[in-house]
Amino acid sequence: MTDITATTAVEGAPDDLVSAFQIEGLPVRGRIVRLGAAVDEVLTRHEYPEPVANLLGEACALAALVGSSLKFDGRLIIQAQGDGPVRYVVVDYDTSGGLRGYCRFDPEEVAAVSEGFTRPGARTLLGGGTFIMTVDQGPDMDRYQGITPIEGETLALCAEQYFVQSEQTPTRVRLAVGQVDAGEGPQWRAGGILIQSIAGDESRGETQEAWRHAQAFFETTGEDELTDPTLPTTTLLWRLFNEDGVRLLEEKPLRAFCRCSEDRVGAMLGSFTAEEVADMVEPDGKIHVTCEYCSRKYELEPPAAA
Repeated sequence: MTDITATTAVEGAPDDLVSAFQIEGLPVRGRIVRLGAAVDEVLTRHEYPEPVANLLGEACALAALVGSSLKFDGRLIIQAQGDGPVRYVVVDYDTSGGLRGYCRFDPEEVAAVSEGFTRPGARTLLGGGTFIMTVDQGPDMDRYQGITPIEGETLALCAEQYFVQSEQTPTRVRLAVGQVDAGEGPQWRAGGILIQSIAGDESRGETQEAWRHAQAFFETTGEDELTDPTLPTTTLLWRLFNEDGVRLLEEKPLRAFCRCSEDRVGAMLGSFTAEEVADMVEPDGKIHVTCEYCSRKYELEPPAAA
């Protein structure tokens, strides 16, 4: 644990970290994430239009914020799907710190809603649909899934609504995505911050006033601050909460990853009938499969796939 002071707040910190923190003296906890190379790798694996890349980047930051709170080895899957230009966005967070994500969208529909001066948000891109969080604790445990309607124009608002409805936990979320040129050309960056109110009890008493107090400082968070590569996490937390004091509890590294492999692809093809496998054979006599997440291409011989 590190108490953030005016001295520690100016120390640098690497990218691709998610950090838990506690506001001193208040029943409010939080997490903050800063993504650099990891989110850039996820977003540049496909030629996403800017609004779609922004949506997926926000989902990556949100998955890291929520998934890093899991106390077991497993996965958190965040997905939103609807009838809008973006059919669905999905991000898979592994508790070892791995992130992968993918969007399926209609390019012409995205272009149509992107005209004008306002960048389309989650509600415009996804349309009417559902926001889903799935916790996977491994093959020997049942999955837990919470589903809420897509409400509000941002994924941050979707997440806040999810926590209120599914977990009855007052939660605030802010997410930001952008391209920043730090001397090596424009690269995608993403950031996010989440705070939650700890329920009152006999020792804490009523916590609503403390929650309103913390939210007032949270509201001052700028999107540019969350994506600024020159602004350390400790400095940002100090700016927000130095009046009460803030303690950094733990940090977890993040990275881009993918679960795909030739064995997994072969196993997937093995679920099809011989006739279906035969229909997949290309003129060169092989079956070609491209991973939706990382765009890696696989070539399999039909006998190996059957």
